[in-house]
Order: sequence, then structure tokens, then C-alpha cells
Amino acid sequence: MTISRARFEHARDTLSIPDYGLMRRVNRWRAPRWFRWWMLLATKAGDGWLWGAIGIALLMSSDPQRFRAIEAGFCAVAAGIGIFHKIKRVVGRTRPRDIEPHCWACIVTRDRFSFPSGHSTTSFAVAVALGSFYPEARPLLLVLAANVAVSRVVVGMHFLSDVLVGSGMGALLGYAAYLGFARSGLA
Repeated sequence: MTISRARFEHARDTLSIPDYGLMRRVNRWRAPRWFRWWMLLATKAGDGWLWGAIGIALLMSSDPQRFRAIEAGFCAVAAGIGIFHKIKRVVGRTRPRDIEPHCWACIVTRDRFSFPSGHSTTSFAVAVALGSFYPEARPLLLVLAANVAVSRVVVGMHFLSDVLVGSGMGALLGYAAYLGFARSGLA
């Protein structure tokens, strides 16, 4: 499978060499079946149903902080969605699978731009916001968010830099939302 010269030149002009090299290796890698299922499940979990299920479970608890925690998570995610949509339109970076087809993952997306990763942004926003209210759950929440982020690279939807920037942005938004509620005396 070869890449057209025009697509290669576009990729070369808009991507860093490490991003492009990793994308080519990942898009051609025939991962073991169990790993493919794991990555597809993680990427689908990042569509929101995992975080929604965690939010519902939290609402069903009797913890007095549950409403504030969910509000902080919601605010962080909402801010993240607004920011990453704006950045995606401005940057206009092509997704890896649109430069070079992926050998085993075929995922439909809502938009055609890659930078930054929205799944990574929202996953880390909610994980850090909730994890700040519930430090005992933080490691698990961060592992879940990291699985979502890694899956986006493995399934060919994002470059590594898309995921790193999205994850960092989401973590900052999640912590800022937590601090906003804590400083206002609500936490």
C-alpha cells in the first residue's frame, strides 16, 4: 500500500517526522486479536458512554460531594469540547487514516480533523475532575482515560501529538474545574 506523492508532501509539510513515522508503523501493524478488541472497546468507551455510566453510578451513591463532582466534570468536558472544536477548525490537520489507510480499524468520525484529540481531551477532563474529588478512584480513572487516548493512536484516528496535547488540555481543564468549585466553597 503506497501513499500518493501529493498526500506524502502534505503529510511531510504538516506533521513532524516522529508523528508520521509512528503513524505509518501503527497503521500497518496487525495487532493480536485480543489487543484489537481492547483498543476498539477503549476507543468506543471514549465516545462518552463509559463516563456517563460512571456519572450515573456516582449519582446513585450517597456521597455528599457527588453533585459537585459531576458538575465539575461536566464543566471541564463542555469547555474541552468547545476548545478542541475551535482548534480543530483552525489547525485543520488531516487524520492519519486519511493519509494512509489503517490495516484493521475502520471507524467513522464526526469530523475530519485530527488535532487535538477530542476523545483524549474529554477523557482526561472528566478523569481529573472526578479524580480530584475522589483521590482513591484517581488511579483507575486515569488508567481508563489513558486507554482511551492510546486507543486513538492505535486505531489510526490520531497522531501521538494530537493525543498528548488533548490529554494535557483535558487534564488542565479537569483540574481547573475542580479548583473552581473548591475555591468557591462548593467542594
